[in-house]
Amino acid sequence: MADVSHHTTSDIRDHPDVAEMRDRYAQMAGEGGAVAADGMVLLAGLYCAISPWTVHFSATSRDLALNNLIMGLAVAALAFGFAMTQGRANGLSVAVSAIGIWLIVAPWIVARNPDAGMVLNNVIVGAAICVLGLLYGGTRMWADRAK
Repeated sequence: MADVSHHTTSDIRDHPDVAEMRDRYAQMAGEGGAVAADGMVLLAGLYCAISPWTVHFSATSRDLALNNLIMGLAVAALAFGFAMTQGRANGLSVAVSAIGIWLIVAPWIVARNPDAGMVLNNVIVGAAICVLGLLYGGTRMWADRAK
């Protein structure tokens, strides 16, 4: 049988894209805080989406439950987009913070008679999402300035 493996003695150092791969690796290693913020924003968005069922107000306030589901999925989608674009979506961190502010005031606007559980849940989740949006924007700006 013929040997079709084409063994060569070249090394990875001879690869034409090695410099670009090293630059990309250095860039990703320097954005550790931003990557952590991506993950926290994603988790906060997913919690917001399921919070009406975990705090048990989905039956008493369907409008607020739908609001939290939509806003939570939007935050999670933005966080997923942040992770995929790696620094090209810095301006959207303001949208995450705006959604956080909306979640804080939503119980009084969307729900007719919000109870303490609804209000407390939305205020905590909204504040966390707002702070994480600001944190994400800050870490990305810091990583961009460090370049």
